[in-house]
Amino acid sequence: MLLGIDTSGAVSVALVRAEGTGLGTAAAAAAGAAAGAVAGSPGPEVLAVRSDARARHHDEVLLTLVDEVLAEAGAARTDLTGVVAGRGPGPFTGLRVGLVVARTIAAALDIPLYGVCSLDALALQALTAAGPAPEGRSIAVALDARRREVYWARYRADAEGAVVRVEGPAVSAPAEVCEALFSADLLVGSGTELYPDLLPATARIPHVDAGALVAVAARLAAQGEDLSDTEPMYLREPDAAKPSVRKSALGLGDRPSAP
Repeated sequence: MLLGIDTSGAVSVALVRAEGTGLGTAAAAAAGAAAGAVAGSPGPEVLAVRSDARARHHDEVLLTLVDEVLAEAGAARTDLTGVVAGRGPGPFTGLRVGLVVARTIAAALDIPLYGVCSLDALALQALTAAGPAPEGRSIAVALDARRREVYWARYRADAEGAVVRVEGPAVSAPAEVCEALFSADLLVGSGTELYPDLLPATARIPHVDAGALVAVAARLAAQGEDLSDTEPMYLREPDAAKPSVRKSALGLGDRPSAP
């Protein structure tokens, strides 16, 4: 079984059957290949999904959600054969919590860890929700990046129903990218709810579903993509920057910060 974790916005955790994905331990991946884990095959079977959309509660709820999806499927952590983690882009604290938990579980169980751009999963969700479509349908994703900005990317649908990223991920003010994103056939993400005049959504899909994250990973792995990079996609400096000067508590004026 594969565990999917995404904390790019809301917290989402999914448990997915590994067979047919080509992901997981060497034995599980071999079984997946034998089962026909190729581009164009049906998506992996999602056994359980849990999510929590509250802001700034990632560290409080993530492990609880992991336990809940395992309990729903009647599985234990030792049944896991791989972990798929969303790399963002997203807020610093949220991404760090999700990736640390994913790395810890993978290391403790000695199972593979895969990293996927979170926006790719959201684009797949939009395409799936829209139903069958001709090749070339365009998709745009905009996630809340705070500071009055959005994380965004643009995609197109290929002949096999997968999403192919053609631009991004990047972070911009909504007014700077609204024309490019608005022109897409599908536009989703939490950024559309914050800036509906500039980024009118075609469907209400604000956050990443971890089941879709695993589906994207399986598709990319089948295409030979290297998913070993699990570094977070921050795209900009943290909100809490190190000050260049500090105040003297003795009233001696500003002094340079210690190196």
